[in-house]
Order: sequence, then structure tokens, then C-alpha cells
Amino acid sequence: MKTITTLLSLLAALAAFSANADVKLEDNSKILGKWQVTAEALALDREKKPLHVTWDFQKDGTLMTTGEDARSGIGEVSIPIKYSVADGVIKKQITPGREKYEDCAVVEMDGKEMTLKCKFLYLFMIRK
Repeated sequence: MKTITTLLSLLAALAAFSANADVKLEDNSKILGKWQVTAEALALDREKKPLHVTWDFQKDGTLMTTGEDARSGIGEVSIPIKYSVADGVIKKQITPGREKYEDCAVVEMDGKEMTLKCKFLYLFMIRK
């Protein structure tokens, strides 16, 4: 009986995982261009925190991140970071100048909207 209960639990977890199946990217062609990052959240069903950031995926493997740091008063800042597409996910630098990367999987891609799941956050985007 314990084996059956364990097996059923594993099957339920597998079904839940496949319900949130990621979109596997073959290359960067589907993500190239500018995306407005509109919000971030800890989980798909959690509260979304609004963001005002633009990501520009360029052909040469550069991701230009543009946003405004309201606390510093500097105004708009653009930061280039490296990215690539491998194993179906986006691999992007965590910090500019450091060769440490995080994987961001495309959870949903529907027309002009895309949802990414990075290590700790979900990012919600609209193509510009």
C-alpha cells in the first residue's frame, strides 16, 4: 500500500510539472528584439511587482538591459550582459563582467507576451 501511495504521489508531481511545461528554444530567433519587462513574481500565482525595464536581445549574444534607478537619481541606465540559448533555455549573466550565468526557461510564449522562470523569479514581458 505504501508503494502505491508513493507511486501516486510521484505521478501527481509529474503531472503538475508537465502542466507548467516550458517552451524549449532551439535558438534565439523567437526572443530577438526588445521586450518590456512589466512585472516580476516569486511564483506564477503570487502577487506581481510592477517593473519598468526593457530587455533587448541582440543577435550577437548581448542582452541590453535598460531601466531607471529611482533611488539613485541617476536616471535611465543601460547595462550590457551576455546571453545564449542552450539546452532549450536562456543562459544569461547574473552580473556584468562575471562569468556566472543563470538559466531562464520560457514558461509561456503567446504572441507578444512571454513569461520567463529564472532561478528565483518569474518575469512577465511584452514585445515592444
